[in-house]
Parts: sequence; C-alpha cells; structure tokens
Amino acid sequence: MRAWQTMGSGSPKDVLELNNQATPPEPMAQFVKLEVAAAGIGLPDAFMCQGNYAMTPSRFPFTQGQEVAGRIVGWGEGVENRQIGDRVMAVTSFFTGDGGFAENCLVLDDFCLPIPDDMSDAEAAGFLIPFHTAYIALVTRGKLEPGETLLVIGGAGGTGQAAVQIGKALGARVIATAGGPEKAEFCRSLGVDDVVDYHAEDIAEGVKARTNGEGAHVIYDPVGGAAFASAKQCVAHEGRILAIGFASGNWGETDTAHLVYNNYSVVGVIPSRYDRAFKEEAQARLLAWRSEGKIRSQIQEIVPFEGLPDALERLLAGQVKGKLALAVAPSGSD
Repeated sequence: MRAWQTMGSGSPKDVLELNNQATPPEPMAQFVKLEVAAAGIGLPDAFMCQGNYAMTPSRFPFTQGQEVAGRIVGWGEGVENRQIGDRVMAVTSFFTGDGGFAENCLVLDDFCLPIPDDMSDAEAAGFLIPFHTAYIALVTRGKLEPGETLLVIGGAGGTGQAAVQIGKALGARVIATAGGPEKAEFCRSLGVDDVVDYHAEDIAEGVKARTNGEGAHVIYDPVGGAAFASAKQCVAHEGRILAIGFASGNWGETDTAHLVYNNYSVVGVIPSRYDRAFKEEAQARLLAWRSEGKIRSQIQEIVPFEGLPDALERLLAGQVKGKLALAVAPSGSD
C-alpha cells in the first residue's frame, strides 16, 4: 500500500517519505481496519513531524493522520455490529503509528461512526475531531448559554471554524479573532457577530470595546501562548477559558492568583475518555444542526496525496483557512 511515513523529527518536508510498498496494518482488539478515501489534515500532524505533540508515536517510521473517512475492510477481537464495506468517519490509531495518511489504517471502534449519504468523503474526514472537540468544549465543559458572548481565538482555523458555528447554533453572540483581512472575512462568512483582527489591534482591548468592558463569558482557545495571555485580560466575571490546544507552539500559562481575584475558570478540554453512548449522542445533535444548515465542515482544499508535506508546511505557516482534506483514494474528491 501507499503510505506517508515520518522518518525522524523535523519539518514535514524534511522527514516525510512516501512509501509505495508499506505493509498494511493488521487490526488489534477493539480496532477497525479501513480502506481510506480521505484524511483530515491538522496541526497535530505537523507537530508530530516535529516531535513536539504529546501523543507522537515513540518509534520510527510511523504514519500520522488523526481523522479519516473510508470503508470498513476488517476488524479485531471484541468489535461487534460492523459490516464490510460500510462507509464511516473515524479517529485513527495514529498514536501507534497506524494513522490515516495511508491507503489502509486502523481506527478506534468506539469512535467510528456512519457517514450520512449526503456528506462527501472530504467533509467527513474533517468533521469528527473539530466538531466533537468544539461540542465538548462549549456544551459539556464550558456550558455556553444562549445570549452569552463567546470569543473564539483563531476563528479561521480547523477547530476554530467548528467552535464559531456551534456557538451560533447554541444561540451565543460570537466574536472571533483572525490574523488579517482575508481570515477576518472568512470568519464573517461563518456568521460571527464581530471579528478582532489581531494584526491591527490588541485582542483584549478589542474584545472589551465590543462588550462595553464586560469581556467574553466563554473563551475558546486552541492557540495558547500570547493568545491565552490576552484571553485572561478580557474574560468576564465568572467566565470560562477553555484550553484546547497550542497552535502557537506553547500552552497558555495560568496564574492562580489572577484567576481567583478575577473570579474566572480555566477548563481543560480533550475529546477522549468519553464512552460510545456519549459520542453517538453528540454526533446525533451535530448532524441535526448540519441538516438544519447551521454547521458544516469548511474544507478549503482537497490536497492530492503527493501534496501532504506542502500542506503541512502551509498549516505551520498559518496559510490555511478552515480544514484541508487529503485525497487518499479517488473517492476522496466526492
């Protein structure tokens, strides 16, 4: 099979190699084997090339790619109620090196869900992780209420675009940050109520100006670093800062005294350790919003299989809006 393999730690263009004779993975207990049609491309995949992502496999070579769409071709022990040929979207076993940037991959049985007939492979490949992360953050952990103000840091990013759309579906007033006019316009196309262009103004000051000094009740932060520092300066009384990721390269730093004296919370978010029933319930609600036209995976580009290294370099350089999908099989362009 064809598979992109990471041979060491460094920039994607330097460490990724295309192996046309890679050995297909064999499914372990509680894992399903897929023939991959399309794979979502995310910043964690670039960070795994660099070796600075927490769940990077410990051995070389390995294949990353966290989210895929494809058809079931087999499964391991303990897997029930699956059919060969079923079309599914899933989270992969990237942490064992059997990720989705290959013609076959392994996926988690409890995070392997049917694809609606009207959803393309590319959209399905970029749906689960962004939208389930945003759902858990805003509904389960952040408890966003209608009428509250939600600030989405990096609203034009892969997970940011999902948070913007879910925030609007929940009835919140949504402010997004974006770097430059093009990304700001992309955020407006998603329905945000306002945008703070951090190339032109300070984030904290911009949010306060747009909320009459009150600040944001919930702040969705997949960026960390300086953006997290700004979030601490514009969080409302009894607000919640949701720590999602570190697209900046650094996690946000908390200050216990500051959060106590300003009466806000910092809440960690990761879409793991939730059972199948929870994931299916969340998926049902997300797909209902999709059928109502409230949310949709924003696929900027379907990248040819050979174009993966360049796509990851563009992600690291902040040159992508929404999601990229990798066409692994011809059906990836459905």
